[in-house]
Amino acid sequence: MYDLASKCSVLLAKDFAHNAFTVILNEETRNSRSLYVEMNQTVISIYPRLKISKMYNFSFTEENCQVLDQSLENSTMNSRRGTSKIEVSDQKGVSVSCDFQYDLCTVTLAGWHHGISAGLFGTNDNEAGNEWTVPNGSFTDNVQEFTQSWQVNKCSLVPKKEKPCPITAKQNICKVFFEEPHSLLR
Repeated sequence: MYDLASKCSVLLAKDFAHNAFTVILNEETRNSRSLYVEMNQTVISIYPRLKISKMYNFSFTEENCQVLDQSLENSTMNSRRGTSKIEVSDQKGVSVSCDFQYDLCTVTLAGWHHGISAGLFGTNDNEAGNEWTVPNGSFTDNVQEFTQSWQVNKCSLVPKKEKPCPITAKQNICKVFFEEPHSLLR
C-alpha cells in the first residue's frame, strides 16, 4: 500500500496481451479524480465524488463517441447501478465497482488474466518480487519512479499556482443564480 502523490493521470491496470481492458485514474480539475474503464469497445467514465458515471460505445462510430445513458442490452458487458454504487463487468472476468458512499473503487480480475496485465496495481501473477515493474520491464523500488513510469499524459509534478481572474458583473450574476445555496436554479 502506498500513497499516490502524482497529480497526473496514471495507468492502474491493462491487459497487454489481448487488450481486453484498461483502467486509468484520471486527474480532473479541482483535485478531483475519475476512473476511465475500457472493455469491449465500451468506455465507462466514473466520477466518484460527483456520484455519476457515463458510458460511451465507440464500436459504432469512428469520430464521435455515442453516449449510452440506457443499459447496454446488446453489449457483452454488464452494468449495474445502485443509489451509491456502480458495477461494470464483462464475460471475460473483468469487474470494476465503485462505492460512492465510501469513495472506494475495486478492480477484480479472473484467473484468465493471470500474468498478462500490468500497471500501478502490479503484474497480477502472484509474484511479490515483480510488483514494481515499470513499462520497459525493469524493476524499481522507488515510489516516485514507479508512479511516473505509469503516467499516461504529460504533466508537471508540482501543481502550478493559478492566478484568480477578476470577477466581472456577469460572472457575479451567474454565481448568484447557479452557485449560491439558496438559489432555486442551483
